[in-house]
Amino acid sequence: MIALIRVDFNVPVHKGKILDLTRIKAAIPTIEHCLQSGMSVVLMSHFGRPKGLDRSLSLKLLIEPLSKLLKQKVFFYSSITKKGDEKTQNLNPGTVVLLENLRFYSGEIANDLLFAKKLATYGDIYINDAFGASHRDHASISAIKTFFTAETKFKGLLLHKELKELNKLKTARSPYTVIVGGAKIGSKIHILKSFLNIADNILIGGGMAFPFIKELGGEIGRSLCSKLELDVVKEFLIKSKNSKTKIVLPLDCLTTTSLNKTSELITTEINSVPKKSLGVDIGEKTISLYNKIILASKSIIWNGPMGITEIEPFSSGTRQISNSMVRATKNGAYTLIGGGDTISDVSRFGVKNEFSYICTGGGAMLEFFRANKLATTLDLKKLK
Repeated sequence: MIALIRVDFNVPVHKGKILDLTRIKAAIPTIEHCLQSGMSVVLMSHFGRPKGLDRSLSLKLLIEPLSKLLKQKVFFYSSITKKGDEKTQNLNPGTVVLLENLRFYSGEIANDLLFAKKLATYGDIYINDAFGASHRDHASISAIKTFFTAETKFKGLLLHKELKELNKLKTARSPYTVIVGGAKIGSKIHILKSFLNIADNILIGGGMAFPFIKELGGEIGRSLCSKLELDVVKEFLIKSKNSKTKIVLPLDCLTTTSLNKTSELITTEINSVPKKSLGVDIGEKTISLYNKIILASKSIIWNGPMGITEIEPFSSGTRQISNSMVRATKNGAYTLIGGGDTISDVSRFGVKNEFSYICTGGGAMLEFFRANKLATTLDLKKLK
């Protein structure tokens, strides 16, 4: 029997080097469970956001680390053909195969039934263990379920564990604080609405902060912002005024005229960024304010860095927020961190194991709280 497992191997990579293996390690228990049950395994995942075929985003990069983690050779299929059943029919039990990046194919994001049918030919049973991608209506997550019966599709061990942990926050202790950073405001802002009147505080950082500041009349220089983001922020701020939730924005930020000029950093009020500069991290006043709120909280969710953390001089805010989160955990708060970049950062800072729980998905984690979508659309049997 062949287990076709949808995993989330969208690991953070910088200049061709994998920065963190958390998402790969998280999938190992489900893979090993299948191997120990006498099955062979075919793994499929997306990686990055390629526009068609892009060899720099090939999953072949993951063969070596995955082989080391499983302590066996992992085979690689460089293309997804119409006859997956022919390619896999002679697989010996215990064999592991990794398919090429799903997003090389337009049918994946389009949730195309024909592409999903191709994928389904690679396995006798389907297991979704890709928590980080489970909020997306993509072929390997959604349409593929059409081609498996109720008895041949399952939740993976990781997905089951993630949902169980997230359910704990449905009865979160107050003060309840949500921290959101990074630059993906388009996908996160809609989800943040679900925390209004539930969370006591929403702390905004990273590139997400600048559309808020500009909408409120501030000068943000060349910092991240688009017209569409301003419209979304405006609507969110109007709605938040009638809620009990306090929206907390940065007071200051670290700025530079170029990402290459790490020695020419200036801290300015966040609503007064010089025209030729851009914000790259939160400033000390903001760090102090955010740390105070974090240490007073009993339940904390964090997704997204406070600055451009892949450049070390711009990672101080994220580092100090993570240290404050560690202190809050030791003081008895429940702390949950999610998202590839955030996990990579806390791993680099050496505090990854100091939180209550590390969630492999960022957007999926927030989407769970928006409408419990993961629990309703992924009504799969728990893997036995």
